[in-house]
Amino acid sequence: MLNLAVLTLDFKQIFSIFLRLSATIAGAALLYLFLFFVLRSLFRKLERDIALVTLNVSAYPVLVLFVLGSFRLTFLEFSSNLPIAWLERLLTSGIVLTVTYWVSQIFTQVVIYYLKDYAQESEVMWDDVLLPLLEGAVPILLFLLGGTILLQVAFDIDLTGAWLTLGGATFVIGFAVRDILANFFSGIVLLLDSPFQFGDMLRLEDGSLGIITKIGVRVTGLYLTQDHAEIYIPNSVIQGKEIVNMSRPIEPIYYHLPLEIDANTDVENAIKIIKQIVQAHPDTLGNLDRKLEYLENFFDWDEAYGESFVEKKENGRERLIAENEVNLKLEEIEQSLEVLTTTLQFAEKGGLDEDDIATIQEEFNEILEQIGLRAETQHTQQKSLPFMKLKTALLAVQLEETQVDESLIGLVRAWYRIWLRDPNIVDQDQYVLPSIWEYKIKVLTRRTQRLYQSILNPTDQETRIDDQVRDLVKWLRDRFKQARSQWHDPKVRIKSISHDEGFCYVQVLLNYYVDDARLEDAERGLRVGSDIHREILRHLKEKCFSHLTEHCYS
Repeated sequence: MLNLAVLTLDFKQIFSIFLRLSATIAGAALLYLFLFFVLRSLFRKLERDIALVTLNVSAYPVLVLFVLGSFRLTFLEFSSNLPIAWLERLLTSGIVLTVTYWVSQIFTQVVIYYLKDYAQESEVMWDDVLLPLLEGAVPILLFLLGGTILLQVAFDIDLTGAWLTLGGATFVIGFAVRDILANFFSGIVLLLDSPFQFGDMLRLEDGSLGIITKIGVRVTGLYLTQDHAEIYIPNSVIQGKEIVNMSRPIEPIYYHLPLEIDANTDVENAIKIIKQIVQAHPDTLGNLDRKLEYLENFFDWDEAYGESFVEKKENGRERLIAENEVNLKLEEIEQSLEVLTTTLQFAEKGGLDEDDIATIQEEFNEILEQIGLRAETQHTQQKSLPFMKLKTALLAVQLEETQVDESLIGLVRAWYRIWLRDPNIVDQDQYVLPSIWEYKIKVLTRRTQRLYQSILNPTDQETRIDDQVRDLVKWLRDRFKQARSQWHDPKVRIKSISHDEGFCYVQVLLNYYVDDARLEDAERGLRVGSDIHREILRHLKEKCFSHLTEHCYS
């Protein structure tokens, strides 16, 4: 009778386990439908995509946790009658690993993504140094933490001694490398605050000028224009210095030129001529068409002042024409990207299907041609099973330059190479100018690469692609090359009226931008001011000026 009761009890347990497992499978199927069809269709209709992206990252981990958790609860109830302790530990290990993987994916796919968006909007340097560091380090730390929990919870291993040993070792190491850590955390602060970026011109406390060549976690690299040397300043030192960023809020640097005009002359006509002289100089900013027009009328120096301006004018004319071609190509690309944004906004409603993706890829391939890039697809042959045929597996898509002269990259290189033939360019500029523009071309290629990868595989980011396109347009306008605007034109304003021994003078302040003040060992602005002084004297000194200050400052 006792043996029969035991057999009956075992059968009931088996039947109960079977029912619970069947319910788990049915629940998993319903959860799958809810996550991948119901919630997905609802989240696609939302304006912001954070819910959809979070769902894409969380769907499979939630499904796995549901199954593993249900299995563990089922077997835990019968653990006293069944020798399955090893199975409980295995299920616990799966739960810990799944949660660790889920949190790491949330961090990399959601948190890091929105931090990159914020970095691009605020022009901080997170996306260049800090975010890749966090993106690589945080998942490793999460898996180390998950592994520790796994050893303690699933396998009952006491790690108290290991933690104490690790804590003591950390204290000793931290004390030994405290200077390195100070520079590291100062670098983190600099990256968060983002007071400067690659290529910015800084004025240090001692008055020296330097161009940012590197922003690292430990040190910041500067090229000192006066000493023709590159220095590396520890971040803990540079954080405590008072530094003036001359390249912000915009790259062109503003120069002021004070003048005094005899009040008995035609002041308005004199101001008009001064403005034309400044705009005619090939190294100042302004409307390109007017600059080319005025360039014919001024700066006709042919050994009259001990030097010739003829070669300078010819180079300036070629450079302005080349820059105009770059601007037109940029406008063409921006218009194409805006059309692509409209296509994406229309296609994203309800989700992207294969036809939508094909249309978007076709449009973007045309934009790649305008930029000067093409997609090179790398494949490999692999065999999954002995009886299956070889199949082609997509590894990666790499963007390569087309070397087309009429593309944006080709036009930019042609433009800055004409710039390098400027008679005023010094030897160091042969390195500075290409490094600045090749860096921008590299960043353009990298940004376009990321966008193209999203277009090829839009499953997890199908509602974000239009935002990435808009970000690329904004970056082209603000960071790649700022288009010449009306506020770049030189301004001549009457500041005040002064008297001196019976003579009356009109004090005039001339404001203008220099194309790139980093050139000529950062003395390009001073040399341009000297050229403008000389041309004004040549045209107007007998008619308008009785005094002209020889001082130009930025």
